[in-house]
Amino acid sequence: MRIYVLVFLVLLYASSEAQNSVVQKKFFKPDSIYNPKRATYVAVGVGAVYITSMAGLYSLWYRDYPSSSFHTFDDSEEWMQMDKIGHIGSAYYLSRWSGGLVSWTGVSNKKSAWIGAGMGFFYQTTIEVFDGFSSQWGFSVSDLAANATGSLLYLTQQLAWNEQKIQFKFSFHQTDYSQYRPNVLGTDITQNIIKDYNGQTYWLSTNIHSWLPSTSRFPKWLNFAVGYGIDGVTGANENPEMVNGVPIPVFERSRQFYFAPDVDLTKIKTRSPFLKTMFEVFGFIKFPAPTLEYNQNGKWSFKPLYF
Repeated sequence: MRIYVLVFLVLLYASSEAQNSVVQKKFFKPDSIYNPKRATYVAVGVGAVYITSMAGLYSLWYRDYPSSSFHTFDDSEEWMQMDKIGHIGSAYYLSRWSGGLVSWTGVSNKKSAWIGAGMGFFYQTTIEVFDGFSSQWGFSVSDLAANATGSLLYLTQQLAWNEQKIQFKFSFHQTDYSQYRPNVLGTDITQNIIKDYNGQTYWLSTNIHSWLPSTSRFPKWLNFAVGYGIDGVTGANENPEMVNGVPIPVFERSRQFYFAPDVDLTKIKTRSPFLKTMFEVFGFIKFPAPTLEYNQNGKWSFKPLYF
């Protein structure tokens, strides 16, 4: 389920960043001191988004399942931890988005970072509580830990550098596995992006120039990324031998690690407000590039263009 939240929050974050870079900077002068009016706008807006999204999430996801007393559920081994990484990404982007909004009100970087990280973690914790009262799922301590990791990934960088030198990114390619369990892995590309963990890759992408002296001529837009993905996974804990009474092929469940160059679109200089907006909107996506793959069997392979 968490990948739904990840996709929603990433798009929400990208949209807000685009508005900040184009609309707000064009029509509002930046504040160096606390602005109560802007703070009110942010408080009302964030509160409305929180209430609306939680009500919508409960209606669309939880309402059709019976409620239960609060209980825990250990899903730490499911989907070879891909879901946990999705939690990290959701918390990271929500914290980053929230911190950016708070900073817009004139609050200092340190305070806005703490508030943003707290808001991101609180949002995710609410969903964990919903899980805890649902008979279908349960409160997951490992989910909570992943959420904290994502918020801390944002917070520590803001406090240390006042920028995100290491960014969380996402990429996807279609696989053949969904044809064997379309109800679980999706029936079309839209559902595949959300449900098929085999096609998802999560990345930590670092901007190389940000680690060098400011006088360096190294390209500011060039990043290096390390990714994680899985393959051959058609079930949460183990692959089923049959689906609806029909045998399916036996697949070897495996982990892959990727190493590739990346592009930080937000570092590309342009005077075009439209392009700046597009760079912000699509900045969370890992740029397709030649990639080295290392799998859990100790084998290396080269992919001329991996996405």
